[in-house]
Amino acid sequence: MEETAAPAAPVENQVSLGDREPAAFERACRSGRFVVTAELSPPDSVDPQDLLRRAVAFRGLVDAVNVTDNAGGNCHMSSLAASALLAADGFTPVFQSACRDRNRIAMQADLLGAAALGVRNLLCITGDGVGSGDHPQARPVFDLDAVSLLGIARGMRDEGTYASGRKLTSRPDLFLGATVNPFAPTFEARIVNLEKKITAGAQFIQTQFCFDLKLFENFMVEVRAQGLDRRCHLVVGVGPLPSVRTARWLNGNVPGVRIPGEVIGRLEQATDPKREGIKICIETVHALREIAGVAGVHLMGHRNENILAEIIVESGLRSRVGMDAEASRSVVG
Repeated sequence: MEETAAPAAPVENQVSLGDREPAAFERACRSGRFVVTAELSPPDSVDPQDLLRRAVAFRGLVDAVNVTDNAGGNCHMSSLAASALLAADGFTPVFQSACRDRNRIAMQADLLGAAALGVRNLLCITGDGVGSGDHPQARPVFDLDAVSLLGIARGMRDEGTYASGRKLTSRPDLFLGATVNPFAPTFEARIVNLEKKITAGAQFIQTQFCFDLKLFENFMVEVRAQGLDRRCHLVVGVGPLPSVRTARWLNGNVPGVRIPGEVIGRLEQATDPKREGIKICIETVHALREIAGVAGVHLMGHRNENILAEIIVESGLRSRVGMDAEASRSVVG
């Protein structure tokens, strides 16, 4: 049975609806219920089915599918194209747009194209460097960062202008998001970074993987003290650890990922580490639901869509009952 949680407090940093109809993900966030999103990496392919076959695991279980943008500096099908394919198939995509690969002209063009194709959720990220990816010889752009991209996207939506000041003939109706890493030093800088992104226009925030609940709870104390939880929908990143080796690699190689010794110890002692990793993830989801100011969770796990779907169901976030009815609905957002 699906668990219930107290509705989240109303969020102030929202665009007045007026006569507009909010997209599906924005509507879910505004409802105050605990939202669920999941990550999907585009394929190394031109076949849409290579994307859609993997996405089907999430149908009826998530409020949105977050499409990565050449994560880690590795090349894949574009996030915009993959998001449009998902929207056309009835999913609600979140289009990630990384500042690493495109200048402000190209990024504004992509935002217009995304909105024209029915993609209305945008996650603005600065992006990983190219050095660790499969094209280390590529030239990074970084004409903008996430904060400046948010400001430009907000101007296009609210003012109907490009960054240059030139007028648009019609505006993109976008639900704007950004990322924050509560676990990267320094702690004070994380709060400042979050406030900057919210002020620039972020309406929802997605975090890095959360394995250290104590550290995250400390972060949320300051978030609530500054009222930032009332200005955005905070969605916390979670995911299963399949092995001790993976946990140690993440601890040493991914900035801001902190995995406590207790978690690593459980994986070491488990007869089935993969199952233990799933259990730890489910426990983390349950704990996050009890933390004031948390609006939802974002499931991450590279090309592990079926396992992520299993976690969503086993944690009580969503039920498979009624999934067929939900799958028959085509809600583009």
